[in-house]
Amino acid sequence: MTDEAYRAVFLRIHPTGKMVLSLTTEADGHEPDYAQLVAEELGVPPLDVKVVPADTNRFGEGHGFNTAPSPGAPAAIASTTGKILDKARLLAGAALRTSPDDLEWSDGAFATTSGERQTTTIADLAMYSLSSGELPPGVEGGLDAQTVYRG
Repeated sequence: MTDEAYRAVFLRIHPTGKMVLSLTTEADGHEPDYAQLVAEELGVPPLDVKVVPADTNRFGEGHGFNTAPSPGAPAAIASTTGKILDKARLLAGAALRTSPDDLEWSDGAFATTSGERQTTTIADLAMYSLSSGELPPGVEGGLDAQTVYRG
């Protein structure tokens, strides 16, 4: 009944802007597609996204996760990048000293929609989240997210 077990993806953005996408599943040949998906969602070059299948450093061994490749991986990756963007929007509001609602996401950066145009990229925000910048209430440092899924 291994299909009943959960799978997971974890995405961490380093202060350099480079990213690591960790999977509980074994390699299935779609790793370049997964890197491309992350790159498109976050506006970075695909070569900046390292995909690590069966990442026992992240998830351990004997953890109960399903390691069989899954057609649900792209949806889980999209969910994870969505979580990253949600947190990044809050960080961008703090970094640019504006309301997160007054920001737009385009071409890999958040930009202010009123006043003098200011922008900040995902890499900028990863650095900001780990530096001495003021974090929004309830937001922890670092820019990473995980999605646990079935299927």
